[in-house]
Amino acid sequence: MESCFAEAGDSLPLHIVTPAGLAAAALPPGQRAYCEACGFTGQAQRLILLPALGGDGSGGLAGAVLGLGDGPVTPMSFGGLAFGLPQGSLWHLAAPDHAAAAVLGWGLGAYRYGRFKQPKRAPARLVLPGAASDQAALAQLQATNHARDLINTPANALGPAELAAAVGDVAARHGARFRLIEGAALAEGFPAVQAVGGGSPRAPRIAIVEWGEADAPLLALCGKGVCFDTGGLDLKPPSAMLRMKKDMGGAAVMLALADCLMAARAPWRILLVVGAVENSVSGEAFRPGDVIATRAGLSVEIGNTDAEGRLVLADLLTFAAEHQPALILNGATLTGAARVALGPDLPALFANDDALADALLQGGDAAHDPLWRLPLHDGYDSWLDSGVADLNNVSSKPSAGAVVAALFLRRFVPKAVPWAHLDLYAWNDANRPGRPEGGEATGLRALQSGLAIYRDSIR
Repeated sequence: MESCFAEAGDSLPLHIVTPAGLAAAALPPGQRAYCEACGFTGQAQRLILLPALGGDGSGGLAGAVLGLGDGPVTPMSFGGLAFGLPQGSLWHLAAPDHAAAAVLGWGLGAYRYGRFKQPKRAPARLVLPGAASDQAALAQLQATNHARDLINTPANALGPAELAAAVGDVAARHGARFRLIEGAALAEGFPAVQAVGGGSPRAPRIAIVEWGEADAPLLALCGKGVCFDTGGLDLKPPSAMLRMKKDMGGAAVMLALADCLMAARAPWRILLVVGAVENSVSGEAFRPGDVIATRAGLSVEIGNTDAEGRLVLADLLTFAAEHQPALILNGATLTGAARVALGPDLPALFANDDALADALLQGGDAAHDPLWRLPLHDGYDSWLDSGVADLNNVSSKPSAGAVVAALFLRRFVPKAVPWAHLDLYAWNDANRPGRPEGGEATGLRALQSGLAIYRDSIR
């Protein structure tokens, strides 16, 4: 991240214009004429490099102009600049408009995962505008790119131990309390997590972070951290396993959210709980038809071992509820059904509290990171009935998979506790401005913004 920003230096001006503002832009007549000759009208994502011609005929760059179009200005409006401008060049914003969005978008677009392969070129760099909003944008950018790194890391390099260690590193950076639950204590206290992870030689563990003042309302964050999901004995086909290193994306997003809130000294007391586990195939793996225990005391019949994330979250949600939080929020790459319904960029939001749901939706709109609410439809709750246990982990019906998964989670949340569940994708399928192909902290900006709105409403 640091390589795409500078505090100062000999930099070139970047002019940012809308179609309506092009005529008033502070461009010399020659540069304005050049833009017109290029057919530039302020179109969104259109970037024009402005040539400089000296009296001796020598050339070079005098600056650049970026079009914003007529739509809303978002961080992604600036997401193509780091690699659209010449390698290693240094730029400053010609005007202070949209500085925070420009910093965030520039950094989001500059990201490339480089642990095993160096990027082909260095990004262009931006001189930080020096606004108060810079630090908030940089903190959000750091958390986002850390989440991207975790999601992009292959499962042989990021198992339950490594994911838990990453949680500990963030806790240490903010002076938060950190502890691990593993071994016999995990098997006894988190039996559903143990059942999911028992088939892997890489043992499951629970990573817990606690931060904040004792008199602040408690925000509990629960993250599904399945570091690789084979599907278990209900084995996924090979094509469906290709991206299963990202099945810990919910944990990465919840960790990034906690990171942002702690960096901002947000008025919450935070409890972050990550279930770090691997769903593998072995003689120790749980089976279809098994009945397993949960921390809540409910028995669950296993209708499908590939519906393991909800089992992990069941124990995490129960643990979080025991701490009497003001609200519980969980994130998970939980169902393909949510992606079929809403596509890769739009996380499905479920909530048992309308005020909480409205705040998160407003936050998504404000941060240009939209969410879409789906219903916790009571009429489908009976689809989880089991003849041998308190409930099944899947429905026998083929439809409404995201809703049924959310209804399963709801069984483990007290009715009086506001709760929201985000079913997210955590991946960009292709390169787009500000969204490089690979892991993504889907919904992070929406959640941070929405929690601020909700916190104001309960003061």
